[in-house]
Amino acid sequence: MDFEYSTEQRMLADSLARLIADNWTLARRRDRQGGLDPAAWNALAELGVVGLTVDAEYGGFGEAPASLLPVHLELGRGLVDEPVIASGVMSATAISASGNDEAARRWLPEIAAGEVVVTLAYQEPGRRYAVEPEACRLTGDVAGRGASRAPDAISRKSSSNLSDGYLGLVLNGSKHLVWHGAAAQAWVVSAFDEADRQPVLLIVPADVAGVAVSETNTLDRSRCARIEFDNVRIAPDQVLARGEAARAALALALQWGNAALCAHAAGAIDRLLGITVDYLKTRKQFGQPLAAFQALQHSMAEMVVAKEMALSMAYVAAAALSEPDAAVRRRMIAAAKIEAAQAGRFVSQKAVQLHGGMGMTDELEVGDFFKRLTVIELLFGDTDEQLGIMAETAEVAEMPETLEGAHV
Repeated sequence: MDFEYSTEQRMLADSLARLIADNWTLARRRDRQGGLDPAAWNALAELGVVGLTVDAEYGGFGEAPASLLPVHLELGRGLVDEPVIASGVMSATAISASGNDEAARRWLPEIAAGEVVVTLAYQEPGRRYAVEPEACRLTGDVAGRGASRAPDAISRKSSSNLSDGYLGLVLNGSKHLVWHGAAAQAWVVSAFDEADRQPVLLIVPADVAGVAVSETNTLDRSRCARIEFDNVRIAPDQVLARGEAARAALALALQWGNAALCAHAAGAIDRLLGITVDYLKTRKQFGQPLAAFQALQHSMAEMVVAKEMALSMAYVAAAALSEPDAAVRRRMIAAAKIEAAQAGRFVSQKAVQLHGGMGMTDELEVGDFFKRLTVIELLFGDTDEQLGIMAETAEVAEMPETLEGAHV
């Protein structure tokens, strides 16, 4: 995969950098009270950031996965916390990968234009990063889903229910740690279908009856939400995918999200390193800048190495999105997320340390980068979770080489 910026990518990155410099300053970050900033979100959408990888058929730009790098590197440098990854990357990927053309035509153009925010709701309380739904359950039946409902039973449904498109599906349960969940107009929700005994992927509008949303601040001043579903009626056209198709779509959405997070982390690390180097060049001790002390030069060199490793693995994560082998793809992205977390932790801790007491205050934005990089490690699978994926896929990923030349 060629990661040399095209002319269009360079222009987009430059335009995005200028937009971020004007709209995501330290002062504005401090004044912001949380929630979605409509003006900032519209500016990103008009620049094409939200619909970058959405197929042109559905109103996006249809760019290749490699285009995530220039965009999310810049978003990371500016600590932009709008739901670009949650909506434009992850939810758009889940809907596209579900194979549901009707849902894609309904939702993807609005997502690409920034007219709606759709986020992914898959984590359940007490189950850490488990992807398979358990407590959030879908009950009832719809026409054509299986043989369990007789045609004459369906015909006895009232005409009002039929006109509403509702034939008996009900969603109950809760999802938590839904990134940007309260800002969304809809959620892609994973649930366990009790009738078919398999996972199902749904798209649930936020304004339906029976939904309760409680929003919470996160460490980095972005927001997450807990969503309760109490006898929420689900229409047949809200079902995106079932069974293995639902699992595959959700897994792909998480992989795209983690790849974008790796680029975001690499951008944040790069900017934090630049801030630290500038500080050490201007702050003086014993009549000379701190950057002149050899011990601190060694620390800066180590930070540069960590930054380059994070950037290199962000390239790996973006390349993985085009990898057809699912096991290899999972392994590459897990490795990239591990490196992004390690580099982010090392550089942010060093940056705070090198800034001395000032690094612990809100007067500088060093702490903002520290918090964002800490949260990135926890999103969609922390280091322990990624190491588990590495262990799980090790044998599968190496199987083609192991079996090469074997005879049955």
